[in-house]
This record gives sequence, C-alpha cells and structure tokens, in this order.
Amino acid sequence: MPWGGNNLIYCGIDWAENHHDVALVDDSGQLLAKRRISDDAAGYQLLLDLLVEHGDTEDDPIPVAIETSRGLLVAVLRTGKRQVFAINPMAAARYRDRHSVSRKKSDHGDALVLANILRTDMHAHRALPNDSDLARAVAVLARAQQDAIWNRQQLSNQLRSLLREYYPAALDAFSTWTNGLCRPEARELLKVAPTSARAGRLTRTQIQAALRRSGRKRGIEAEAVRLREVFRANWAHQPPLVEDALGKQMLALLGQLDAACTAADDLAKAVEEAFPQHPDADILLSFPGLGLQLGARVLAEIGDDRQRFADARGLKAYAGSSPITRASGKKSSITRRWVKNDRLNHAGYLWAFSAITASPGAKAHYRRRRDDHGDWHAAAQRNLCNRMLGQLYHCLQQRKLFDEDTAFPVALAVAA
Repeated sequence: MPWGGNNLIYCGIDWAENHHDVALVDDSGQLLAKRRISDDAAGYQLLLDLLVEHGDTEDDPIPVAIETSRGLLVAVLRTGKRQVFAINPMAAARYRDRHSVSRKKSDHGDALVLANILRTDMHAHRALPNDSDLARAVAVLARAQQDAIWNRQQLSNQLRSLLREYYPAALDAFSTWTNGLCRPEARELLKVAPTSARAGRLTRTQIQAALRRSGRKRGIEAEAVRLREVFRANWAHQPPLVEDALGKQMLALLGQLDAACTAADDLAKAVEEAFPQHPDADILLSFPGLGLQLGARVLAEIGDDRQRFADARGLKAYAGSSPITRASGKKSSITRRWVKNDRLNHAGYLWAFSAITASPGAKAHYRRRRDDHGDWHAAAQRNLCNRMLGQLYHCLQQRKLFDEDTAFPVALAVAA
C-alpha cells in the first residue's frame, strides 16, 4: 500500500452517471486531494494521474472504495494488483452518520466517507475477487440468460392471465405441452388465431401448417386433430368487439414473449460455447445435477479466484445454504440465512433438486434428512446443497473431479 510521506493513502470514489467525485486521505484522516472527474476516458486518465501523484505504483497501488462493482470505471481500476472495494450503499450511509449528525449529504462528502471506510475498517470489507476475464465473461452470459428466463416466465404469466379473460380454449389446448405458452407451437397458433372465434374456424390443414412453421417434426396430424376438437368445443365468448380488442392486446404481448424466448435461447447457446472453455468446467460438470447452464451459473457466482473464500464455510455462507445461530441472553435459535447471494442460492436449490435423482448418495442423504431429522423438503434440499458446496470447494482447491464413493461413503454402504 503506497505511502504519502509517513502515512498510508486511501482513495474513495462517489460514483454517478455523468461524473465521479474522488477523495484521497492519509492514515491520520487528513484530506490530501479531492477532484471531480468526467465519466469518460479523459476522466479515467485524470484519476490515474492523481493516484500516481500521491504514490500509486504498479507493484504497490492505492486501494479504492466505490459503491459499485461494475462499469468501465471499475474495469479501469481493477487492472494490475489494485484492490477495489465495492461498499454497499447502505453500509456507506451508516458510516456517514459517524461524521455528521445533520444528515447532510454531498458527493464530495460521500467520497471522503468511502476513503475513511478503508482507513478505519478495510480489514472488515472484502475486495473484489481477482477472477479471470473468461470467468467474468461467463458470469455476464450466465446472469443475462437467467434474467432472460425470468423475464420470459413473467411475460408468459401475463399472457396466461390475459387469455383467461377471453380465450380459455387456448389454455386448454396448450395445457398438455411442457412450458405451455413459451413453446413455439403455441406462439405460432396464437399468431394465426388471436381470438377464440378465429380459432374455431381453423381447418386441420391450417393447424398443421402452423405446427410445421414452428419447427415441429412429429405427430403433426394427430396433434392437429386434437387441437381442432379443442378449438371447436363449446366455449364462452366475450362480445365480438371486445374479443377483437383483447386479441390485439394479446398479439402485442405475444411479440414481447417472442423476443424474450429468442433472447433466452440465444444466450443459452452463448453460454454453451463459453463455459466449456473454462478450466473449472470439467470439475463442475462432474458433479451430479450440474449441466452446462446450471454449472455456468455456479461458476458465475463463485468465480475462479481461489483466495476468495478462506474455507468451505465461507462459500456455504455466501450461498445461504449453511444455517446461522442467533443468541441473545438465554435464548438461541438456528435459522436459515437471509443475507446471501440470491443467484447462487437459486442455482443451489435447482442443483440439489437435480442431484437427488442423479446421485444415489445424494438421494440417500436427502431421505435421511427427511426421515431421521424430520426436515421439510426445502430444508432437506438446503442441507444437501450445503454438503455439495463443501465437496465442490474441496474439488476446486485440489483440482479433482467428483467421486460418488468419496462424497457419500456412508450413504452408499447403507444403500448396499
């Protein structure tokens, strides 16, 4: 850490959309410099020059605190060995109250608060992990694909709610298909027949043509007969003018769903291309229940910086799978964690759910938690995920693939 005279130097940056305020303090808390920079290449260079003026070197860079973990400014700061601390804005607000009781707020004051956070409590905060560029690229794609799936499901729910108001025949016709309204067959048929009245006039030839346009290859004739019978059944109808208006609303929403489905599929292909290139991919894919998409989501959240977690307990706490004990006086309770990485927690839930059927040892562990310990389904899955994360940490540290006999020796012996 650079020295300014006889003191250490710390930097705080108050991030904004068009400009950023920078403050530098020494180990005694004295303000050494403050500057406002623009959010462009010239501003970033001005910041780097300011740091160099106060002793920043390639081997001993000045640590920086900022309230975000992404963006071009953070990318510029993360080059080399520099430690960049992403401070939670709520935590920064609590620190602000230590220096002022008037509750006043300014951009320069916030930058000074962030610099003082490092000066006093740098040991209590964690620098951004030193992940490789490939791991960060996989993280971008995996998170985007997960967001696209969530957006697709939200639009599907909206479309389903709208169809219930005027077009129950469509919901009944697509109820036998997995993913229902998200399937290309359902979307193609809704484009051809946006209302119940128009669906009732469809011929088998028109339905077969729509199924072929959607990419369906098998069972087209039998499916066309079934769909025609459903569409021509006796259904309640809205007044014609109202039904036509609702049909136009449905088509607009269907266009958004089409775009969301395309985005989810394209991002899934991008993940399938990028994730296998990572050195940790083979280890992750060796675990039961982890495929390309789910494995990429796990890698996206834990990264490939082996110094990020001191031990397996740190990873488990980060995922929210390990329980937390709260004690006050004579009272104590053991509950689940609410502060966690939600994306990793969600991936862990799906991972444990899949591992139950993919691994005999995982299934035996789950049944033991349900039968012997009396856990509910979610609690038993969380306990299984906690164990699998511990095994993953060990395999990544030792560069070993998952081994069923080593992971669940007792469970397999009992099963045998």
